[in-house]
Amino acid sequence: MAASRHGAFHPLKVAAVERLTDDSVALTLEVPEELREQYRHAPGQHLTMRRTAQDGTEVRRTYSICSPAPRGEGPARLTVGVRLVEGGEFSTYAHKEIAAGDVLDVMTPAGRFVLEPAAGHYAAVVGGSGITPVLSIAATLLAERADARFCLVRSDRTAASTMFLDEVADLKDRYPDRFQLVTVLSREEHEAGLGSGRLDQERLTGLLPALLPVDEVAGWFLCGPFGLVQGAEQALRALGVDRSRIHEEIFHVADAEGPKPPVVRTGAPSHSRVTAKLDGRSGTWPVQEGETLLDAVLRNRADAPYACKGGVCGTCRAFVVKGEVRMDRNFALEEEETEAGFVLACQSHPATDEVELDFDR
Repeated sequence: MAASRHGAFHPLKVAAVERLTDDSVALTLEVPEELREQYRHAPGQHLTMRRTAQDGTEVRRTYSICSPAPRGEGPARLTVGVRLVEGGEFSTYAHKEIAAGDVLDVMTPAGRFVLEPAAGHYAAVVGGSGITPVLSIAATLLAERADARFCLVRSDRTAASTMFLDEVADLKDRYPDRFQLVTVLSREEHEAGLGSGRLDQERLTGLLPALLPVDEVAGWFLCGPFGLVQGAEQALRALGVDRSRIHEEIFHVADAEGPKPPVVRTGAPSHSRVTAKLDGRSGTWPVQEGETLLDAVLRNRADAPYACKGGVCGTCRAFVVKGEVRMDRNFALEEEETEAGFVLACQSHPATDEVELDFDR
């Protein structure tokens, strides 16, 4: 059988669990030599982890890799940051149960929120655990390119809640002339950096031009809660930054957040079928009333790619070959991708009797 083009799960041993803050930990995983090529990652990618809950259902969650991306041989170890989410099944498990020596089911790296090291000036605006992929991006870039600079603007609630303080401080010590750090605490004052308060669109519109030449930045990386990322994007667009230079990854999307198109049932087909191509094989199946295209495919192909099912991670990205679909929400695909015909299968419902998806594009 041909290897999956969409990543595969492998058991990886937990090498260490490091508590970063009261509500966050770093999990370091050992990658056996025979799997290192498969776990080679670009800076900014994430890992999907899965476990079986007590009721027998499968739980999947994605966590960004914070360790630098090695060149040459694949990584012997990978580290991800996990912040505790209230009521979060996997994050609670990670904080209360996972210990060194345990084995986790981990998918090979995925994600398009990446920066391949190149010359130039780069910048990021992050909030909370949004530092995780950007830490890998900045560390890899600065280590590999002496002709690159990086500006990090990070927002956290308090100093005590700030993830990877030591790692970011180490970057500042190692690259004092090429790494610029600006810290904002929303709920407390601190001696260095800016005053307290949220980083919203208005504040960022005034702040960013004072920090660096905005129009000379080759790539902007925005990561964190929806409100912060949206505000940062609006600020950059108001400052004249082209959309192609802005890269986004959303963490912690609440059900009420974000624009959602109205659910229009009028004219929707009552009996639809989906044809899906996955790893070179195609099949056609009925779509039950109210279910997503991903769920329809999963009932027949358990290997269909997905992780969050919330429209955030982009793992279930597919190309619409035929027919039309309606997406409930999208926090993962760029505008150019949706215009080209890509959708998130986990958020897509058929708008025509026949829909054909290609997961291999």
